[in-house]
Amino acid sequence: MLYPLLSPYLGQPQLFAICALFCFLLTTVLLHVDLPFLPKDQGRVNAVNGELSKGKVRGVGLVMMICFVACAALFIPFSLEFMFYALLLLAEMFSGYLDDASKLPWSDYKKGLIDFVISVLVGVVFVLNDSTTIYFGTFALTLHPVLYGALATVLVWVSINAVNCTDGVDGLSTSVGLVSLLSFLVIYPNELTMEYHGYILLFAAVIVSYLLFNAGPSKVLMGDAGSRPLGVLLALLAMKTHHPFCWLLLAFVFLADGVTGLIKVFLLRFFKIHLFKNIRTPLHDEVRKNRGWSDMQVVVRFTILQLICSVLWYITTL
Repeated sequence: MLYPLLSPYLGQPQLFAICALFCFLLTTVLLHVDLPFLPKDQGRVNAVNGELSKGKVRGVGLVMMICFVACAALFIPFSLEFMFYALLLLAEMFSGYLDDASKLPWSDYKKGLIDFVISVLVGVVFVLNDSTTIYFGTFALTLHPVLYGALATVLVWVSINAVNCTDGVDGLSTSVGLVSLLSFLVIYPNELTMEYHGYILLFAAVIVSYLLFNAGPSKVLMGDAGSRPLGVLLALLAMKTHHPFCWLLLAFVFLADGVTGLIKVFLLRFFKIHLFKNIRTPLHDEVRKNRGWSDMQVVVRFTILQLICSVLWYITTL
């Protein structure tokens, strides 16, 4: 761990900025290398333009997450709590990587169960280490730890799957995710400790590095190995601010694009209710297939929408 060696000479903001730059360079170098253990995409039959992904390197979220966790361990003050979160992020990454590498895609039930277990554990770690008080503006409400843990499980599980559903267009989920991550940093600088400022900057660094290779036409795909841990981190940040409802706007595009698809599939599969019958989900497929948007238009417009939603939430906090 380099933090004790460097902290006497550098303030935390300067140290974290250097750490983010190092993380960016490390991730960029590794993504440039042809790593033999990374699978190739088999194409997605039901997705719009899904055949264009066939043959591209998939699952580079493995590289992104290893760089993120390694740099966090090296440069950010040790925290037993975040060590558990890091292990859970790696577990989510590894399950996503195994799915990416599998010749036959994992079933929704298998992935959903793994996500559920990890979501429960994130909730347990949180209630054992943090206050369960949540805020609505100036109004505070303290929840029983068991109730908070249950609600945290729901938030993390939904966030994982919403981000994963949005990851269907080159650069989309990471561009939107970058805005969401930095929004937490700008809006809640005091509610989040300096360590979490560092974690946000590190994850932003691996995302920017990934975008160098994923901006259309992409060369690599992060797959479930990258999108699912991003969902965990966004939910965790919302909980750490103690304003968990901020997720509704600070991750609005993921909510609108991904959760609508989850609701549609859930109602159809279990209740035979065909909601959104005339709308393709995720919504990024609807606007590409039926509204004539190009991939670049989807990325730019959805990212701008997320920026607007983040600004709206910021206004409510003034």
